Amino acid sequence: MSIKKIIPCLDVKDGKVVKGVHFENIKIAGDVVENASFYSREGADEIVFLDISATIEGRKTMIGLVKEVAKAVSIPLIVGGGIKNISEIEELLKSGVSKVSMNTAAVKDPSLIQNAAKNFGSEAVIVAIDAKKVEEGTWEVYIESGKTSVGMDAIEWAKEAERLGAGALLPTSIDKDGTKAGYDIELTRTIKEAVKIPVIASGGAGTLEHIYEVLTKGKADAALCASIFHFRDYSIKQAKEYLKKRGVEVKI
Repeated sequence: MSIKKIIPCLDVKDGKVVKGVHFENIKIAGDVVENASFYSREGADEIVFLDISATIEGRKTMIGLVKEVAKAVSIPLIVGGGIKNISEIEELLKSGVSKVSMNTAAVKDPSLIQNAAKNFGSEAVIVAIDAKKVEEGTWEVYIESGKTSVGMDAIEWAKEAERLGAGALLPTSIDKDGTKAGYDIELTRTIKEAVKIPVIASGGAGTLEHIYEVLTKGKADAALCASIFHFRDYSIKQAKEYLKKRGVEVKI
C-alpha cells in the first residue's frame, strides 16, 4: 500500500487565509505565513496555497506572499490561482514552490499542461478540477473559482489532463466544498479509476472518518483539508494517528 498524504489547503484572499462554503460566503481563517509554518511543524506532507481571487481579479498570483510562505515551510509547497503562462510557472518554481496547480488556464489552453510538463517535468504540474454533480456518475467542470461551467465532463477532462502530462490531479467537489459533510467519494473514486497518476481529494472534510473514507473507499492518494485544520477541530497529528490505527499507511 502506498503512503497516503495529508495536505492542508490555504485558500488565500486579500492576503489572508479564508474559507467558504460552495466557494462562497467567505470568512477569514487566519494569517497565511503563520498557518503555513504551523502546518509544516505539525507534520503536514505538503501544503497547498490557492490564490482564490487571482483569476477573477485578472491578476497574477501574489508572488511576494508565496516567497514568504516558501521560506517558512520545510515541506513541498503547491501553489495555484491566476497562473496563465509558462513564465509565471517558472517564476513560481524559482520562488521556492515545488509544484503548481492549474485550473482555468489549463481548461482554456490545454497546451499549457503539455508545455509545463515538458519544461519543468510532470511532477511539478497539477491540474485542479472543480466539479459539480450533474446526475449520478456525471460531473461538470467549472472554472473561474467555480463561477463558470464549461460544459466539459470532469472524468473525460481528468483523462485528457493525464494524457497531456499532468503529474497529479486535484478534483474538488463544489457541492461538498466547506460543508464538512464529507468528500464526494464517488467523484474521487471515478477519477482515480480513470487515471494512473495520483489524485488529491478535495472538498468536504469535516471529520477524521471522512478523511479515512476518501483515502480508502475513494481510493485517493492524498486528502486536502481546510476548515477542520484552520479552525483547529483536529490536528494533523490526530488525523495521522487515527488513519494509522485504521490501517492506512501515513508518514508520522
